[in-house]
Amino acid sequence: MNNSRSFLVLALLLVSYLVWNQWQQDYSKSGSTPAATADAPAIPVATTATPQGADTPTASAALPSVAANNAAVPTTPRASSAELVEIHNDVLKLWIDTYGANVVRAELLAYPQQPKDYKNPVRLLDNSNENYFVAQSGLTSVAGSIVAPTHQDLFTSAQTSYELADGQQSVEVPFTWQDPASGLVVHKVFVLQRGSYVLATRQEIHNGGTQPWSGNAYRQLQRVAPAAKQGGLTFTNPENYSFVGAAWYSPEDKFNKIAFAKFEKQAPRVSPISAGWIAMLQHYFFAAWLPAANEPESFTVGETKGSLLTRYWIRAMGPSMTVAAGADAVTEARLYIGPKLQTTLNDVAPGLALTVDYGVLTVISEPMHWVLAKLHSLTGNWGFAIILLVLLIKLALFKLSESQFRSMAKMRKLQPRVQAINERYADDRQKKSQAMMELYQKEKINPLGSCLPMVVQIPIFLALYWVLLESVELRHAPFILWIQNLTAPDPYFVLPILNAATMFLTQHLSPTTGMDPMQAKMMKLMPLVFSVMFAFFPSGLVLYWTVNGMSSLLQQWVITKRVEAAEKT
Repeated sequence: MNNSRSFLVLALLLVSYLVWNQWQQDYSKSGSTPAATADAPAIPVATTATPQGADTPTASAALPSVAANNAAVPTTPRASSAELVEIHNDVLKLWIDTYGANVVRAELLAYPQQPKDYKNPVRLLDNSNENYFVAQSGLTSVAGSIVAPTHQDLFTSAQTSYELADGQQSVEVPFTWQDPASGLVVHKVFVLQRGSYVLATRQEIHNGGTQPWSGNAYRQLQRVAPAAKQGGLTFTNPENYSFVGAAWYSPEDKFNKIAFAKFEKQAPRVSPISAGWIAMLQHYFFAAWLPAANEPESFTVGETKGSLLTRYWIRAMGPSMTVAAGADAVTEARLYIGPKLQTTLNDVAPGLALTVDYGVLTVISEPMHWVLAKLHSLTGNWGFAIILLVLLIKLALFKLSESQFRSMAKMRKLQPRVQAINERYADDRQKKSQAMMELYQKEKINPLGSCLPMVVQIPIFLALYWVLLESVELRHAPFILWIQNLTAPDPYFVLPILNAATMFLTQHLSPTTGMDPMQAKMMKLMPLVFSVMFAFFPSGLVLYWTVNGMSSLLQQWVITKRVEAAEKT
Protein backbone atom coordinates (compact mmCIF):
# COMPACT_ATOMS: atom_id res chain seq x y z
CA MET A 1 0.00 0.00 0.00
CA ASN A 2 1.52 3.31 -1.02
CA ASN A 3 1.73 6.38 1.18
CA SER A 4 -1.14 8.20 -0.54
CA ARG A 5 -3.49 5.37 0.27
CA SER A 6 -2.18 5.42 3.83
CA PHE A 7 -3.50 8.95 4.22
CA LEU A 8 -6.94 7.74 3.12
CA VAL A 9 -6.79 4.86 5.60
CA LEU A 10 -5.80 7.28 8.35
CA ALA A 11 -8.68 9.64 7.57
CA LEU A 12 -11.24 6.84 7.55
CA LEU A 13 -9.94 5.32 10.78
CA LEU A 14 -9.73 8.69 12.51
CA VAL A 15 -13.29 9.70 11.62
CA SER A 16 -14.58 6.20 12.45
CA TYR A 17 -12.92 6.31 15.85
CA LEU A 18 -14.32 9.75 16.71
CA VAL A 19 -17.83 8.76 15.60
CA TRP A 20 -17.62 5.50 17.58
CA ASN A 21 -16.35 7.29 20.68
CA GLN A 22 -19.14 9.86 20.51
CA TRP A 23 -21.65 7.03 20.24
CA GLN A 24 -20.08 5.44 23.32
CA GLN A 25 -20.45 8.74 25.19
CA ASP A 26 -24.12 9.06 24.30
CA TYR A 27 -25.52 5.54 24.25
CA SER A 28 -23.24 2.86 25.65
CA LYS A 29 -23.23 1.62 29.23
CA SER A 30 -20.59 3.19 31.42
CA GLY A 31 -20.52 0.71 34.25
CA SER A 32 -22.96 -0.25 36.98
CA THR A 33 -23.73 1.51 40.18
CA PRO A 34 -22.22 0.03 43.33
CA ALA A 35 -24.06 -3.22 43.88
CA ALA A 36 -25.29 -4.59 47.18
CA THR A 37 -23.59 -7.72 48.47
CA ALA A 38 -25.68 -10.87 48.35
CA ASP A 39 -25.49 -11.46 52.11
CA ALA A 40 -26.16 -7.86 53.12
CA PRO A 41 -28.81 -7.72 55.87
CA ALA A 42 -32.09 -5.94 55.29
CA ILE A 43 -31.75 -2.40 56.62
CA PRO A 44 -34.87 -0.76 57.99
CA VAL A 45 -35.33 2.82 56.83
CA ALA A 46 -37.15 5.14 59.20
CA THR A 47 -38.35 8.67 58.77
CA THR A 48 -37.07 11.44 60.99
CA ALA A 49 -38.52 14.62 62.35
CA THR A 50 -35.88 16.60 60.50
CA PRO A 51 -37.35 18.46 57.47
CA GLN A 52 -36.65 16.37 54.41
CA GLY A 53 -35.95 17.43 50.84
CA ALA A 54 -35.45 15.34 47.73
CA ASP A 55 -31.73 15.35 48.27
CA THR A 56 -31.82 14.65 52.03
CA PRO A 57 -31.12 11.05 53.02
CA THR A 58 -32.91 9.07 55.70
CA ALA A 59 -31.07 7.32 58.48
CA SER A 60 -30.95 3.73 59.65
CA ALA A 61 -31.26 2.33 63.15
CA ALA A 62 -29.25 -0.74 62.20
CA LEU A 63 -25.76 -0.86 63.72
CA PRO A 64 -23.02 -1.00 62.60
CA SER A 65 -24.10 -1.50 59.00
CA VAL A 66 -24.23 1.23 56.35
CA ALA A 67 -27.47 3.11 55.77
CA ALA A 68 -29.51 2.64 52.62
CA ASN A 69 -31.37 5.53 51.10
CA ASN A 70 -33.74 6.31 48.32
CA ALA A 71 -34.72 9.95 48.79
CA ALA A 72 -38.16 11.11 47.78
CA VAL A 73 -38.93 13.89 45.31
CA PRO A 74 -39.48 17.22 47.13
CA THR A 75 -42.77 19.07 47.18
CA THR A 76 -41.61 22.52 48.33
CA PRO A 77 -38.29 24.30 47.87
CA ARG A 78 -36.34 25.57 50.88
CA ALA A 79 -35.43 29.19 51.55
CA SER A 80 -32.60 30.99 49.77
CA SER A 81 -29.09 31.51 51.17
CA ALA A 82 -28.86 33.05 54.62
CA GLU A 83 -25.30 34.40 54.58
CA LEU A 84 -22.12 33.57 52.69
CA VAL A 85 -18.83 33.23 54.53
CA GLU A 86 -15.71 33.75 52.40
CA ILE A 87 -12.54 31.73 52.88
CA HIS A 88 -9.53 31.57 50.59
CA ASN A 89 -5.89 30.70 50.23
CA ASP A 90 -3.53 31.41 47.34
CA VAL A 91 -5.21 28.94 44.91
CA LEU A 92 -8.84 28.66 46.08
CA LYS A 93 -11.55 31.14 46.94
CA LEU A 94 -14.57 29.54 48.62
CA TRP A 95 -17.95 30.69 49.83
CA ILE A 96 -19.71 28.67 52.55
CA ASP A 97 -23.42 29.22 53.08
CA THR A 98 -24.54 29.38 56.72
CA TYR A 99 -27.69 27.70 55.48
CA GLY A 100 -26.48 24.12 55.84
CA ALA A 101 -22.80 25.14 56.15
CA ASN A 102 -22.33 23.96 52.56
CA VAL A 103 -19.64 24.97 50.08
CA VAL A 104 -21.69 26.74 47.43
CA ARG A 105 -19.07 28.63 45.40
CA ALA A 106 -15.48 27.90 44.50
CA GLU A 107 -13.13 29.83 42.23
CA LEU A 108 -9.81 28.39 41.03
CA LEU A 109 -7.53 31.41 41.17
CA ALA A 110 -4.74 29.92 39.04
CA TYR A 111 -7.09 29.02 36.15
CA PRO A 112 -8.65 31.95 34.25
CA GLN A 113 -11.72 31.40 32.12
CA GLN A 114 -9.90 33.00 29.19
CA PRO A 115 -6.12 33.03 28.63
CA LYS A 116 -4.33 35.41 31.02
CA ASP A 117 -7.60 36.88 32.34
CA TYR A 118 -6.92 36.10 36.00
CA LYS A 119 -9.52 38.62 37.15
CA ASN A 120 -12.14 36.11 36.00
CA PRO A 121 -11.06 32.70 37.30
CA VAL A 122 -12.88 29.44 36.63
CA ARG A 123 -15.84 29.05 38.98
CA LEU A 124 -16.24 25.34 39.61
CA LEU A 125 -18.87 25.39 42.38
CA ASP A 126 -21.77 27.78 41.93
CA ASN A 127 -25.14 28.27 43.62
CA SER A 128 -26.83 30.01 40.68
CA ASN A 129 -29.76 28.10 39.22
CA GLU A 130 -28.31 27.65 35.72
CA ASN A 131 -24.86 26.53 36.94
CA TYR A 132 -25.83 24.88 40.23
CA PHE A 133 -22.98 22.77 41.65
CA VAL A 134 -22.49 22.54 45.42
CA ALA A 135 -20.83 20.33 48.05
CA GLN A 136 -23.10 19.47 50.98
CA SER A 137 -22.80 17.55 54.23
CA GLY A 138 -24.94 16.85 57.27
CA LEU A 139 -26.34 14.39 59.78
CA THR A 140 -29.51 12.32 59.65
CA SER A 141 -31.33 11.02 62.71
CA VAL A 142 -33.11 7.70 63.13
CA ALA A 143 -36.77 7.67 64.09
CA GLY A 144 -37.26 8.38 67.76
CA SER A 145 -33.85 10.00 68.19
CA ILE A 146 -33.26 13.68 68.84
CA VAL A 147 -32.95 15.79 65.70
CA ALA A 148 -29.54 16.62 64.16
CA PRO A 149 -28.84 19.18 61.41
CA THR A 150 -28.95 18.13 57.77
CA HIS A 151 -27.48 20.22 54.95
CA GLN A 152 -30.76 22.18 55.02
CA ASP A 153 -30.47 23.64 58.52
CA LEU A 154 -29.18 27.04 59.58
CA PHE A 155 -25.73 27.38 61.19
CA THR A 156 -24.05 30.46 62.66
CA SER A 157 -20.58 31.84 62.02
CA ALA A 158 -18.57 34.36 64.05
CA GLN A 159 -17.11 36.02 60.93
CA THR A 160 -18.05 36.57 57.30
CA SER A 161 -14.51 36.40 55.88
CA TYR A 162 -11.38 34.36 56.61
CA GLU A 163 -8.03 34.79 54.93
CA LEU A 164 -4.55 33.32 55.36
CA ALA A 165 -2.30 35.91 56.97
CA ASP A 166 1.34 36.29 55.96
CA GLY A 167 3.28 33.32 57.26
CA GLN A 168 0.10 31.45 58.21
CA GLN A 169 -0.10 27.94 56.77
CA SER A 170 -3.77 27.16 57.40
CA VAL A 171 -7.03 28.80 58.43
CA GLU A 172 -9.85 27.18 60.42
CA VAL A 173 -13.49 28.21 59.92
CA PRO A 174 -16.11 26.97 62.44
CA PHE A 175 -19.90 26.92 62.06
CA THR A 176 -22.31 26.09 64.88
CA TRP A 177 -25.79 24.58 65.12
CA GLN A 178 -27.51 23.90 68.42
CA ASP A 179 -30.86 22.78 69.75
CA PRO A 180 -31.40 24.17 73.28
CA ALA A 181 -34.34 21.83 73.84
CA SER A 182 -32.37 18.62 73.30
CA GLY A 183 -28.92 19.92 74.24
CA LEU A 184 -27.39 18.71 70.95
CA VAL A 185 -24.65 20.94 69.55
CA VAL A 186 -22.93 20.37 66.19
CA HIS A 187 -19.85 22.23 64.97
CA LYS A 188 -18.91 22.04 61.31
CA VAL A 189 -15.26 23.00 60.96
CA PHE A 190 -13.46 23.67 57.67
CA VAL A 191 -9.66 23.83 57.44
CA LEU A 192 -7.91 25.20 54.36
CA GLN A 193 -4.13 25.05 53.95
CA ARG A 194 -1.90 27.28 51.88
CA GLY A 195 -1.40 26.09 48.29
CA SER A 196 -3.92 23.25 48.65
CA TYR A 197 -7.08 22.34 46.74
CA VAL A 198 -8.16 20.10 49.63
CA LEU A 199 -10.62 21.43 52.21
CA ALA A 200 -10.51 19.37 55.40
CA THR A 201 -13.89 19.09 57.14
CA ARG A 202 -15.15 17.65 60.38
CA GLN A 203 -18.48 17.49 62.17
CA GLU A 204 -18.08 17.66 65.94
CA ILE A 205 -21.13 16.33 67.76
CA HIS A 206 -21.66 17.18 71.44
CA ASN A 207 -24.66 15.66 73.14
CA GLY A 208 -25.39 17.86 76.15
CA GLY A 209 -28.85 16.40 76.71
CA THR A 210 -30.21 13.43 78.59
CA GLN A 211 -31.09 11.23 75.60
CA PRO A 212 -28.67 9.47 73.18
CA TRP A 213 -28.53 10.51 69.55
CA SER A 214 -28.36 7.91 66.76
CA GLY A 215 -27.92 8.53 63.07
CA ASN A 216 -25.46 8.85 60.21
CA ALA A 217 -23.12 11.44 58.75
CA TYR A 218 -23.25 11.98 55.00
CA ARG A 219 -21.60 14.05 52.27
CA GLN A 220 -22.87 14.68 48.79
CA LEU A 221 -22.23 16.60 45.59
CA GLN A 222 -25.19 18.04 43.74
CA ARG A 223 -25.32 19.85 40.41
CA VAL A 224 -27.21 20.48 37.19
CA ALA A 225 -25.92 19.38 33.80
CA PRO A 226 -23.80 22.13 32.22
CA ALA A 227 -25.18 23.90 29.19
CA ALA A 228 -23.61 22.87 25.89
CA LYS A 229 -20.94 25.26 24.65
CA GLN A 230 -21.28 26.70 21.19
CA GLY A 231 -18.60 26.71 18.51
CA GLY A 232 -16.58 24.08 16.69
CA LEU A 233 -17.47 20.58 15.60
CA THR A 234 -18.70 18.12 18.21
CA PHE A 235 -15.46 16.16 18.40
CA THR A 236 -13.23 19.23 18.37
CA ASN A 237 -15.06 21.13 21.13
CA PRO A 238 -13.78 19.66 24.42
CA GLU A 239 -16.44 21.39 26.52
CA ASN A 240 -19.11 19.37 24.70
CA TYR A 241 -17.11 16.21 24.13
CA SER A 242 -15.52 15.51 27.52
CA PHE A 243 -17.29 13.34 30.06
CA VAL A 244 -19.53 15.15 32.55
CA GLY A 245 -21.16 13.14 35.31
CA ALA A 246 -20.64 11.32 38.58
CA ALA A 247 -17.80 8.96 39.45
CA TRP A 248 -16.75 6.81 42.37
CA TYR A 249 -13.80 4.67 43.36
CA SER A 250 -13.26 1.72 45.64
CA PRO A 251 -10.19 -0.52 46.08
CA GLU A 252 -12.31 -3.51 45.06
CA ASP A 253 -14.20 -2.19 42.02
CA LYS A 254 -11.74 0.57 41.04
CA PHE A 255 -12.98 3.51 38.99
CA ASN A 256 -16.57 3.79 37.76
CA LYS A 257 -18.53 6.63 36.23
CA ILE A 258 -22.08 7.35 35.16
CA ALA A 259 -23.40 10.07 32.86
CA PHE A 260 -26.30 12.21 34.00
CA ALA A 261 -28.58 10.80 31.30
CA LYS A 262 -28.39 7.37 32.97
CA PHE A 263 -29.21 8.42 36.53
CA GLU A 264 -32.90 7.72 36.14
CA LYS A 265 -32.29 4.16 34.92
CA GLN A 266 -29.76 3.30 37.63
CA ALA A 267 -31.43 2.48 40.95
CA PRO A 268 -29.31 3.38 44.00
CA ARG A 269 -27.89 0.32 45.76
CA VAL A 270 -26.22 -0.28 49.12
CA SER A 271 -22.51 -0.98 48.84
CA PRO A 272 -20.31 -0.60 51.93
CA ILE A 273 -16.97 0.70 50.66
CA SER A 274 -13.85 1.63 52.62
CA ALA A 275 -11.04 3.86 51.36
CA GLY A 276 -13.12 5.09 48.42
CA TRP A 277 -14.40 8.44 47.19
CA ILE A 278 -17.18 10.07 45.17
CA ALA A 279 -16.85 12.85 42.60
CA MET A 280 -18.56 15.02 40.01
CA LEU A 281 -16.42 15.32 36.89
CA GLN A 282 -16.27 17.81 34.06
CA HIS A 283 -13.69 18.96 31.53
CA TYR A 284 -10.35 19.71 33.26
CA PHE A 285 -11.83 20.12 36.77
CA PHE A 286 -13.78 18.19 39.38
CA ALA A 287 -14.95 18.06 42.99
CA ALA A 288 -14.68 14.98 45.17
CA TRP A 289 -15.62 13.98 48.71
CA LEU A 290 -12.89 11.85 50.26
CA PRO A 291 -14.31 10.12 53.36
CA ALA A 292 -12.09 8.77 56.13
CA ALA A 293 -10.38 5.60 54.93
CA ASN A 294 -11.39 3.54 57.98
CA GLU A 295 -15.13 4.19 57.69
CA PRO A 296 -17.31 2.06 55.37
CA GLU A 297 -19.45 4.29 53.16
CA SER A 298 -22.55 3.69 51.07
CA PHE A 299 -22.26 5.35 47.65
CA THR A 300 -25.55 6.18 45.93
CA VAL A 301 -26.70 8.39 43.05
CA GLY A 302 -30.00 10.07 42.33
CA GLU A 303 -31.72 13.00 40.69
CA THR A 304 -34.22 15.66 41.70
CA LYS A 305 -36.44 16.82 38.86
CA GLY A 306 -37.31 20.51 38.87
CA SER A 307 -39.64 22.55 36.70
CA LEU A 308 -36.75 23.73 34.51
CA LEU A 309 -33.56 21.88 35.48
CA THR A 310 -32.83 18.48 36.98
CA ARG A 311 -30.34 18.30 39.83
CA TYR A 312 -28.13 15.21 40.01
CA TRP A 313 -26.44 14.05 43.19
CA ILE A 314 -23.99 11.45 44.38
CA ARG A 315 -23.79 10.70 48.10
CA ALA A 316 -21.49 8.97 50.57
CA MET A 317 -23.41 7.83 53.65
CA GLY A 318 -21.29 6.95 56.68
CA PRO A 319 -21.84 4.13 59.15
CA SER A 320 -24.52 4.39 61.80
CA MET A 321 -23.36 5.90 65.06
CA THR A 322 -24.71 6.63 68.54
CA VAL A 323 -23.61 9.48 70.79
CA ALA A 324 -24.61 8.90 74.40
CA ALA A 325 -25.87 11.68 76.65
CA GLY A 326 -22.95 13.83 77.74
CA ALA A 327 -20.62 12.29 75.12
CA ASP A 328 -18.88 13.64 72.03
CA ALA A 329 -18.15 12.25 68.57
CA VAL A 330 -16.28 13.48 65.50
CA THR A 331 -16.67 12.48 61.87
CA GLU A 332 -14.13 13.71 59.29
CA ALA A 333 -13.75 13.90 55.52
CA ARG A 334 -11.89 15.94 52.92
CA LEU A 335 -13.28 17.85 49.95
CA TYR A 336 -11.14 18.25 46.81
CA ILE A 337 -12.10 21.17 44.58
CA GLY A 338 -9.70 21.75 41.74
CA PRO A 339 -7.97 20.70 38.52
CA LYS A 340 -7.17 17.21 37.25
CA LEU A 341 -3.43 17.39 38.00
CA GLN A 342 -2.30 13.87 37.15
CA THR A 343 1.07 14.00 38.90
CA THR A 344 -0.33 14.91 42.33
CA LEU A 345 -3.86 13.50 42.57
CA ASN A 346 -2.84 10.03 43.76
CA ASP A 347 -1.00 11.71 46.63
CA VAL A 348 -4.32 13.21 47.72
CA ALA A 349 -6.22 9.89 47.62
CA PRO A 350 -5.63 6.46 46.01
CA GLY A 351 -7.07 6.27 42.50
CA LEU A 352 -7.91 9.97 42.29
CA ALA A 353 -5.74 10.38 39.16
CA LEU A 354 -8.22 8.10 37.37
CA THR A 355 -10.51 11.12 37.10
CA VAL A 356 -8.33 11.97 34.08
CA ASP A 357 -10.06 9.41 31.89
CA TYR A 358 -8.47 8.66 28.51
CA GLY A 359 -10.87 5.80 27.76
CA VAL A 360 -9.63 2.82 25.74
CA LEU A 361 -6.33 4.58 24.94
CA THR A 362 -5.31 5.07 28.59
CA VAL A 363 -2.47 2.57 28.24
CA ILE A 364 -0.85 4.84 25.62
CA SER A 365 -2.05 8.25 26.81
CA GLU A 366 -0.79 7.96 30.39
CA PRO A 367 2.86 7.24 29.50
CA MET A 368 2.63 9.84 26.72
CA HIS A 369 1.55 12.46 29.23
CA TRP A 370 4.37 11.39 31.55
CA VAL A 371 6.93 11.79 28.75
CA LEU A 372 5.44 15.14 27.75
CA ALA A 373 5.64 16.35 31.36
CA LYS A 374 9.32 15.36 31.55
CA LEU A 375 10.07 17.11 28.25
CA HIS A 376 8.21 20.18 29.47
CA SER A 377 10.37 20.26 32.60
CA LEU A 378 13.38 20.45 30.26
CA THR A 379 12.04 23.02 27.80
CA GLY A 380 9.54 25.02 29.85
CA ASN A 381 7.26 25.08 26.78
CA TRP A 382 4.59 22.52 25.94
CA GLY A 383 4.91 23.21 22.20
CA PHE A 384 8.61 22.36 22.18
CA ALA A 385 7.81 19.35 24.37
CA ILE A 386 5.42 18.11 21.64
CA ILE A 387 8.12 18.62 18.98
CA LEU A 388 10.62 16.62 21.06
CA LEU A 389 7.99 13.92 21.55
CA VAL A 390 7.66 13.66 17.75
CA LEU A 391 11.41 13.23 17.40
CA LEU A 392 11.49 10.55 20.11
CA ILE A 393 8.68 8.64 18.39
CA LYS A 394 10.43 8.99 15.02
CA LEU A 395 13.62 7.66 16.59
CA ALA A 396 11.76 4.69 18.07
CA LEU A 397 10.16 3.92 14.68
CA PHE A 398 13.23 4.79 12.60
CA LYS A 399 13.95 1.29 11.31
CA LEU A 400 10.30 0.69 10.49
CA SER A 401 10.08 4.02 8.63
CA GLU A 402 13.35 3.36 6.82
CA SER A 403 11.99 0.06 5.54
CA GLN A 404 8.81 1.85 4.46
CA PHE A 405 10.59 4.55 2.49
CA ARG A 406 13.00 2.12 0.84
CA SER A 407 10.04 0.05 -0.29
CA MET A 408 8.35 3.17 -1.66
CA ALA A 409 11.51 4.29 -3.46
CA LYS A 410 11.79 0.91 -5.16
CA MET A 411 8.12 1.05 -6.14
CA ARG A 412 8.70 4.44 -7.78
CA LYS A 413 11.35 2.80 -9.96
CA LEU A 414 8.87 0.06 -10.93
CA GLN A 415 6.11 2.42 -12.04
CA PRO A 416 6.73 1.96 -15.82
CA ARG A 417 6.65 -1.84 -15.46
CA VAL A 418 3.56 -1.72 -13.27
CA GLN A 419 1.86 0.54 -15.80
CA ALA A 420 2.70 -1.94 -18.56
CA ILE A 421 1.10 -4.75 -16.54
CA ASN A 422 -2.02 -2.64 -16.02
CA GLU A 423 -2.33 -2.04 -19.75
CA ARG A 424 -1.60 -5.68 -20.70
CA TYR A 425 -4.17 -7.18 -18.30
CA ALA A 426 -6.68 -4.34 -18.24
CA ASP A 427 -9.60 -6.74 -18.67
CA ASP A 428 -8.35 -9.56 -16.44
CA ARG A 429 -8.00 -8.56 -12.76
CA GLN A 430 -6.87 -12.01 -11.66
CA LYS A 431 -3.95 -12.17 -14.10
CA LYS A 432 -3.05 -8.56 -13.34
CA SER A 433 -2.88 -9.28 -9.61
CA GLN A 434 -0.82 -12.41 -10.24
CA ALA A 435 1.62 -10.53 -12.45
CA MET A 436 1.96 -7.73 -9.89
CA MET A 437 2.73 -10.20 -7.10
CA GLU A 438 5.36 -11.94 -9.22
CA LEU A 439 6.98 -8.56 -9.91
CA TYR A 440 7.01 -7.64 -6.22
CA GLN A 441 8.48 -11.01 -5.26
CA LYS A 442 11.16 -10.76 -7.92
CA GLU A 443 12.18 -7.25 -6.79
CA LYS A 444 11.80 -8.19 -3.07
CA ILE A 445 9.23 -5.48 -2.36
CA ASN A 446 6.51 -5.69 0.28
CA PRO A 447 3.55 -3.65 -1.05
CA LEU A 448 2.11 -3.37 2.46
CA GLY A 449 5.37 -2.19 3.98
CA SER A 450 4.59 1.48 3.36
CA CYS A 451 1.30 1.23 5.26
CA LEU A 452 2.49 -0.34 8.52
CA PRO A 453 4.23 2.74 10.04
CA MET A 454 1.14 4.83 9.35
CA VAL A 455 -1.10 2.24 11.05
CA VAL A 456 1.26 2.16 14.05
CA GLN A 457 1.03 5.94 14.40
CA ILE A 458 -2.78 6.09 14.38
CA PRO A 459 -3.21 5.02 18.05
CA ILE A 460 -0.35 7.36 18.99
CA PHE A 461 -2.11 10.21 17.20
CA LEU A 462 -5.44 9.46 18.90
CA ALA A 463 -3.77 9.02 22.31
CA LEU A 464 -2.16 12.45 21.98
CA TYR A 465 -5.58 13.83 21.00
CA TRP A 466 -6.91 12.65 24.38
CA VAL A 467 -3.86 13.99 26.22
CA LEU A 468 -4.45 17.43 24.71
CA LEU A 469 -8.18 17.12 25.37
CA GLU A 470 -7.97 16.10 29.03
CA SER A 471 -4.67 17.41 30.41
CA VAL A 472 -5.31 20.58 32.39
CA GLU A 473 -1.57 21.23 32.39
CA LEU A 474 -1.83 22.08 28.67
CA ARG A 475 -4.93 24.27 29.12
CA HIS A 476 -4.20 27.73 27.64
CA ALA A 477 -0.54 26.71 27.27
CA PRO A 478 1.26 29.06 24.83
CA PHE A 479 3.75 27.99 22.16
CA ILE A 480 5.35 30.81 20.17
CA LEU A 481 4.29 33.82 18.12
CA TRP A 482 0.66 33.48 17.01
CA ILE A 483 -0.08 30.22 18.89
CA GLN A 484 -0.90 31.23 22.46
CA ASN A 485 -3.18 28.30 23.29
CA LEU A 486 -2.20 24.77 22.27
CA THR A 487 -5.62 23.39 23.19
CA ALA A 488 -7.41 25.80 20.83
CA PRO A 489 -7.40 25.78 17.00
CA ASP A 490 -4.68 27.71 15.16
CA PRO A 491 -6.21 31.21 14.85
CA TYR A 492 -4.52 31.91 11.50
CA PHE A 493 -4.59 28.32 10.11
CA VAL A 494 -0.82 28.37 9.58
CA LEU A 495 -0.26 24.84 10.89
CA PRO A 496 -3.13 23.29 8.84
CA ILE A 497 -1.71 24.96 5.70
CA LEU A 498 1.82 23.73 6.49
CA ASN A 499 0.42 20.26 7.03
CA ALA A 500 -1.38 20.40 3.65
CA ALA A 501 1.84 21.48 1.93
CA THR A 502 3.71 18.64 3.62
CA MET A 503 1.12 16.13 2.49
CA PHE A 504 1.27 17.46 -1.08
CA LEU A 505 5.07 17.09 -1.21
CA THR A 506 4.81 13.64 0.33
CA GLN A 507 2.37 12.60 -2.38
CA HIS A 508 4.83 13.90 -4.99
CA LEU A 509 7.49 11.51 -3.65
CA SER A 510 5.09 8.61 -3.28
CA PRO A 511 4.41 6.12 -6.08
CA THR A 512 0.91 6.00 -7.54
CA THR A 513 1.22 2.59 -9.14
CA GLY A 514 -1.94 0.54 -9.37
CA MET A 515 -4.22 3.47 -8.55
CA ASP A 516 -7.31 4.00 -10.68
CA PRO A 517 -8.11 7.55 -11.93
CA MET A 518 -10.93 8.13 -9.43
CA GLN A 519 -8.71 7.12 -6.51
CA ALA A 520 -5.94 9.35 -7.83
CA LYS A 521 -8.31 12.33 -7.82
CA MET A 522 -9.33 11.54 -4.25
CA MET A 523 -5.69 11.47 -3.21
CA LYS A 524 -5.13 14.90 -4.69
CA LEU A 525 -7.94 16.22 -2.50
CA MET A 526 -6.58 14.69 0.70
CA PRO A 527 -4.28 17.63 1.63
CA LEU A 528 -7.24 19.98 1.33
CA VAL A 529 -9.53 17.66 3.31
CA PHE A 530 -6.97 17.28 6.11
CA SER A 531 -6.25 21.02 6.25
CA VAL A 532 -9.97 21.77 6.66
CA MET A 533 -10.38 19.08 9.31
CA PHE A 534 -7.26 20.19 11.21
CA ALA A 535 -8.48 23.79 11.18
CA PHE A 536 -10.87 22.76 13.98
CA PHE A 537 -8.46 20.57 15.95
CA PRO A 538 -6.32 21.75 18.90
CA SER A 539 -3.22 23.43 17.52
CA GLY A 540 -1.02 21.20 19.70
CA LEU A 541 -2.35 18.14 17.89
CA VAL A 542 -1.85 19.76 14.48
CA LEU A 543 1.66 20.76 15.57
CA TYR A 544 2.42 17.13 16.36
CA TRP A 545 1.09 15.86 13.04
CA THR A 546 2.74 18.61 10.99
CA VAL A 547 6.17 18.12 12.57
CA ASN A 548 5.74 14.37 12.18
CA GLY A 549 4.89 14.83 8.50
CA MET A 550 7.84 17.18 7.90
CA SER A 551 10.33 14.83 9.55
CA SER A 552 8.90 11.89 7.59
CA LEU A 553 9.13 13.91 4.38
CA LEU A 554 12.79 14.73 5.07
CA GLN A 555 13.57 11.12 5.87
CA GLN A 556 11.73 9.90 2.76
CA TRP A 557 13.53 12.40 0.51
CA VAL A 558 16.98 11.39 1.84
CA ILE A 559 16.28 7.66 1.50
CA THR A 560 14.77 8.10 -1.99
CA LYS A 561 17.86 9.98 -3.17
CA ARG A 562 20.12 7.28 -1.72
CA VAL A 563 18.19 4.50 -3.43
CA GLU A 564 18.24 6.34 -6.75
CA ALA A 565 21.99 6.98 -6.41
CA ALA A 566 22.61 3.32 -5.62
CA GLU A 567 20.62 2.26 -8.69
CA LYS A 568 22.72 4.54 -10.95
CA THR A 569 25.98 3.09 -9.69
